[in-house]
Amino acid sequence: MEYIAVLAPSVVVGLIFWFAMKSIFNADKSERQAEARAQAEADSRNSKMAGGDTPAK
Repeated sequence: MEYIAVLAPSVVVGLIFWFAMKSIFNADKSERQAEARAQAEADSRNSKMAGGDTPAK
């Protein structure tokens, strides 16, 4: 029983660390997806304003 008392704090800290890292990575993933959507919208708007085609050289 003393093994559980010795290992429990490390397990709890490990779980807290895991949840914190998981939430950080999920937030980063969501931010990158939102940035990609915003960039795609901006590119779409810019191509419509420019006539849709790039000028030939």
